[in-house]
Amino acid sequence: MNLDLLTNPTMPMEIILWCVAALFGTSVLALFAGRSRFANGLIYGLTLLITAVTAAIAARHLFLGAEAEASSYSLPIGLPWLNAHFRLDLLSAFFLLIVNLLGAVSSLYGWQYGHHEKEPMRVLPFYPLFIAGMSLVTVADDAFMFLVAWEVMSLASWLLVLSTHKEKGTQHAAYVYMIMACIGTFALCLAFGLLAGVAGDYGFDSIRAHSLSPLLASGVLFLTLFGAGAKAGVVPLHAWLPLAHPAAPSHISALMSGVMTKVAIYGMVRILFDLVGAPQWWWGGVVMLLGGITALIGVLYALMQHDLKRLLAYHTVENIGIIVIGLGLALAFSGNHLPVLAGLALTAALFHVLNHSLFKSLLFLGAGSVLTSTGTREMEKLGGLIHKMPITAFIFLIGALSISALPPFNGFISEWLTFQSILSGIVLPQWLLKFSLPVVGAMLALAAAFTAVCFVKVYGVVFLGRARSAEAENAHEVGGAMLVSMGVLALLCTVIGVLPSGVLDFLRPLVSALLPNVTTPLQHSDWLMLRPQEADGSSYSGLIILGAIAFMTSVLVLCIHQFASNRASRGDIWDCGFPCAQTNTQYTASSFAQPIRRIFGTVLFSAKESINMPEPGDLRAAQFKVHLRDHLWEKFYAPVVRWMNFLSEKCDATQFLTIRSYLSLMFGALVLLLVLVAVIQ
Repeated sequence: MNLDLLTNPTMPMEIILWCVAALFGTSVLALFAGRSRFANGLIYGLTLLITAVTAAIAARHLFLGAEAEASSYSLPIGLPWLNAHFRLDLLSAFFLLIVNLLGAVSSLYGWQYGHHEKEPMRVLPFYPLFIAGMSLVTVADDAFMFLVAWEVMSLASWLLVLSTHKEKGTQHAAYVYMIMACIGTFALCLAFGLLAGVAGDYGFDSIRAHSLSPLLASGVLFLTLFGAGAKAGVVPLHAWLPLAHPAAPSHISALMSGVMTKVAIYGMVRILFDLVGAPQWWWGGVVMLLGGITALIGVLYALMQHDLKRLLAYHTVENIGIIVIGLGLALAFSGNHLPVLAGLALTAALFHVLNHSLFKSLLFLGAGSVLTSTGTREMEKLGGLIHKMPITAFIFLIGALSISALPPFNGFISEWLTFQSILSGIVLPQWLLKFSLPVVGAMLALAAAFTAVCFVKVYGVVFLGRARSAEAENAHEVGGAMLVSMGVLALLCTVIGVLPSGVLDFLRPLVSALLPNVTTPLQHSDWLMLRPQEADGSSYSGLIILGAIAFMTSVLVLCIHQFASNRASRGDIWDCGFPCAQTNTQYTASSFAQPIRRIFGTVLFSAKESINMPEPGDLRAAQFKVHLRDHLWEKFYAPVVRWMNFLSEKCDATQFLTIRSYLSLMFGALVLLLVLVAVIQ
């Protein structure tokens, strides 16, 4: 095989397909080696090697930038009249890099974390299959292979969620996930049907050449938002996400929240910015408002949670909302022929795709380390882990600072660019967009502030204070492989935040390829300063901020050592006037959330607090309970569930019909189809 990637444009795609085939082979190998004591290291080791090679190919393609030639390949499989087409362009390479970079890190983590699995055979065969499905989605170049790979990804992740089927709530989570996945895939099928038209050519090149009427193009928009949005966790299609993501093993949760949701975003970007044609201006308003609602609702749900992994899952909803806001802004600017601002907004969205994949995977792996060490993810039972798990606590802090959008970490940059795009939206001519932008900006600002509050709660309750249970008291640091994998992600969060120019160099040619008339997004930026629009406008430098923080910290330390007393003095901890050493007198997760719960929870969740205070002399413990209602589930999902159960019971009777009845149903269906064809023609 010729390995000269420069002279053979099909070679990168061939290598990627061989890597995907190797992942499928690793999945099969796990079925035979699963009960061996070497199976864990073998499967995760092979997956690590394969994903590292794939990530290197994708990174090289991105590094070439505008000089990179799209690598295509066709296999004689699929529908009888359609081969399976695959293509590696800049958009595919960006998301393929995310999938396989995080796949490699999660494999290293899983190599050690997997030893704690109670039923490893429920995880090992489907783990490489899951990564293979996500990789295939990003390189599929026709609708058939896209949907097949989408289903492989969905089924593999569903089976991984079910790997913890004995835990309470897992089967319900898997059931809801499967229903939402099926509905989302059905919507994408309809979207590709509209894109292909009556010609029925499902290759992406043919779809690009086929122009749609404004009405059909708008139908594709809503079907894409429904189909890909259900997988990404866009409100109100998010109900499955906070159920399924916490139920899976922690390294799978990292891939589902950090990576699989980004594959859904890839589907949105591929269809809305590449296949459907020129957008209409009002699309941006719809998508932008949907993103703002998703971000705000997601973070408010997260604030009410006391399960660490469930809280992180709701923050995935919030960050998906931030990405969707950026996509909506890009559509609005592009529909109004403002290419520079469209490039800025799309750059912000894609930058946040990368950032969220890094810090959310880091946080889920950190939660997995806490779960491994303590056996619980209930925050009210944790506390004081900074003394028992100091390295994990430090790494988790970097993830918490990143998701809270605090400089100089990576989460700040993409959110700051999104705010810059919103502030630039004053030039939009439509009054609908002019009124929408302040609302979306306020939603994004509230979401950013509440995220910081939420992670003050998380870090304070989980890692600071004193241990609230025997599990937390007996905690210990996790193994080296788990620490190294988390450390790699923490390092990336820091380096990208301090020096974002390297990521911008990757994103510039990608954004220019997706948006017409965009030459160089953020053209006034350099390795030191990030300038969204003009050279003399607002700017940001992570390196300068890092230097300022280091300088002020050094001055503070020197002053303390110079002027403070050398004598150590000890005193009692301030106990609010109640000298009680019990750990249950500490602030809890519920205590942190109480002010926001009382302000917003009464409206959104119908929050009610009940206190049962025994009479004097009664030795029973006082009880405080908070009752929350999920109105989205009650109003949106519960009626659908009841209707589906009713329909299933009615359809169940069809299995007891006679042959004559079956033939009558078939004849009636045939007549109905002929009538529909006659009406359409």
